[in-house]
Amino acid sequence: MKNKLLSFARIFVGALFIFSGLIKANDPLGFGYKLQEYFEVFHMDFLNGIATGIAILLCTLEIILGALLLLGFWSKKVAWGLLLLIIFFTLLTFISAAFKVVTSCGCFGDAIPLTPWQSFTKDLILLVLIIYIFLKKDLIKPVTNHALAQKNIAITVTIISLVFGLYTYNFLPIIDFLPYKVGAHIPSLMVIPPGEKPDEFEIMYHLKNKKTKEEKDMSDKDYLKTEIWKDNNWEIIGEPTKRLVKKGFEPKIKDLIITDASGTDYTKEIIENPYYNFVFVAYSLKDANQNVIGNLNALALNATQQFNIRSVLLTSNSAKDAEVFIKKNNLFSEVFYADAVPLKSMVRANPGVLLLKNGVVINKWHFHNVPSFDQLSKKYFSK
Repeated sequence: MKNKLLSFARIFVGALFIFSGLIKANDPLGFGYKLQEYFEVFHMDFLNGIATGIAILLCTLEIILGALLLLGFWSKKVAWGLLLLIIFFTLLTFISAAFKVVTSCGCFGDAIPLTPWQSFTKDLILLVLIIYIFLKKDLIKPVTNHALAQKNIAITVTIISLVFGLYTYNFLPIIDFLPYKVGAHIPSLMVIPPGEKPDEFEIMYHLKNKKTKEEKDMSDKDYLKTEIWKDNNWEIIGEPTKRLVKKGFEPKIKDLIITDASGTDYTKEIIENPYYNFVFVAYSLKDANQNVIGNLNALALNATQQFNIRSVLLTSNSAKDAEVFIKKNNLFSEVFYADAVPLKSMVRANPGVLLLKNGVVINKWHFHNVPSFDQLSKKYFSK
């Protein structure tokens, strides 16, 4: 019975660690963004520049520990590694949940979003199982006792895990779990479908009685129903607050607003263009690859001249910074502005490229593998 329980714990923990590591390694840049949120909470902003590197290493470590646990290699060292890692994760998710500092832990990336309390519960279960594995680590038998074979297998797992994370970082996720994935119709993801209800809120007032000094909170409905507003002894203190009463349907894309330098909204015009159009995304112009910008500029120029295809550059930088960037790179594309959060979700690259038509993401590319104009023309524009 003890062996069965130990086997279950090893299989469950090992498989979950491998799954978690692979899911995050599929989108290391996204995991890096999540780490930056934690760095800011703990005032460790100096690590932001290497967040993606840390993300890739953490994913690799998770996969290695999970694989070695299943294989039974170096059980004492693996058990210690798992225990230290899960204690760290459990403390981190508890802080996130208790103090509401990070709304999603990113444990399984964007594939399976978990609330902080769900993440903490998951880590508590893993903690119990890993403590059991740690206590019974001497009973774990490796699938092979051959030292060289163990070493070679471990090296192979490490290389595959590391290469996978580096590949997805340089050529976009293998599986795109974000709302702007290929084939997605962006306009429909920004609205609440018929029959679905939005979030229900109520306005809360803090009232104080001038005579008795009594204080109480009251919703806007009760405020009107009781007609307390007619009593001059009661006055509203401070600003009214909004409280969520009932969670409703939440669109997958709820924060995309595209404007020009003067603040005019161009969201609908750009994303619902019935023809092919290029959307170049560079949330940070300062960090954008300058050589690639020149290539994208040439691509936009050719596409416009030969097929009258519109191209726009979306950035979260200020109009002042964008103006300098336009002059420096002799930019051909129109420049529009949006918040960095949706831009980072559009494409995991800086810059990245989306090909849209009638609101649908036809294709998207990392700046490392943008097709040539001839390839794009043959596949899309000439048809």
